[in-house]
Amino acid sequence: MASRLATAFSRRLYVRIWLAVVAAVAVLVLGAGWAWRMAQEPPAGPPAPREIVVRNAAGQLIGSGVALPGRGHGQGLEFVVETEGGQTLHLHLPPRAHRRPPGPQPSSLLPPWSRPPYGFVWLLGLVGIAVALGVYPIVRRLTQRLEGLQQGVQRWGHGDLSVRVPEQGEDEIADLARRFNAAAERIEGLLATQQRLLSAQKSLLANASHELRSPLARIRMGLELLAPGAQGAVRDEISRNIAELDQLVDEILLASRLDAREADLGTIEAVDLSGLAAECCAVTGAELRMAPGEPAVVVRGVSRLLRRLVRNLLENARRHAGQGPVTVELGREGAMAVLRVCDRGPGVPPSERERIFEPFYRLPGASEREGGVGLGLALVRSIAQRHEGEVRCVDHEGGGACFVVRLPLA
Repeated sequence: MASRLATAFSRRLYVRIWLAVVAAVAVLVLGAGWAWRMAQEPPAGPPAPREIVVRNAAGQLIGSGVALPGRGHGQGLEFVVETEGGQTLHLHLPPRAHRRPPGPQPSSLLPPWSRPPYGFVWLLGLVGIAVALGVYPIVRRLTQRLEGLQQGVQRWGHGDLSVRVPEQGEDEIADLARRFNAAAERIEGLLATQQRLLSAQKSLLANASHELRSPLARIRMGLELLAPGAQGAVRDEISRNIAELDQLVDEILLASRLDAREADLGTIEAVDLSGLAAECCAVTGAELRMAPGEPAVVVRGVSRLLRRLVRNLLENARRHAGQGPVTVELGREGAMAVLRVCDRGPGVPPSERERIFEPFYRLPGASEREGGVGLGLALVRSIAQRHEGEVRCVDHEGGGACFVVRLPLA
């Protein structure tokens, strides 16, 4: 309970403002009451002695004297008077009959709950309640505008770029709301322009990739019509370059479609990842390892894209492993299917294990003659992410590299 109150106090601005105003008024009332009471009380110290003068009927002074000390409140006064003839007289004045004078009453005559200091406590309580009830609506109205601004900023931060906050009044909060609305409108416009440019760029890239395939097909057909023995080395080099260019166009086109989240990449269905991996291993000469009696590993996705994922990993491993072994391990870990493609090549330095998934990035020292266009691993990551999975590069015990892909089971 205490923690909830502390949280509400720290997170609610209107509570803190309200309590600050109430506390300030309470301190003001206390100070004013103390000053008023000090002004009403007589100064401390012994009272001045009372003096009496006795005259005759003619107004002549007969004698004078002072009151005897020692008599308490309500017992009257007693004076000792020395006359002109040397005679000593004792005069006793009885106390006056009790009569309530007009005006402010002594504290002893007031009801118990209104005697000092209780009367002041009641006054302070009534003033505090009045201030609390009067200030709360004002403070709450002020902070409600702040809360509206806070909610608008939160919605805007969560991706709703069309949100705007109400602009009420002419104070600092209204100025802040106007500035936020202006900034949100500018950012929304910039993002819309950027989105249009990106869409146009992707469309241009897709169209260019599609158009490049027609001349490539005609060049390949012309080479096939040449005599088989004519300039064999040149023919082979041209054929290799055309194949590499065709692969580059194909991978660029696929990468652009994967980047467009709204693009339709195919039918999502249950895919037997075990059979797909076995098929790709048979083509590339890799070794597939599965636990004996392991049931088929089935995931949901686009079969064409998952085949491309496995094939790219195997081609990358074969390219760097040379004649060394390439192994594929497939299994389950909880609700995830785990695919490991490992080789005995030079491996990947830890500092490069993230960069190798960037488009067109090659490891330092890699040669273009080794094949590949630098998009294979980038496509692997994009395909895995489109299937709500992930891929990463880890160490391979005994040397080499190992790529681990995790995909949700069907």
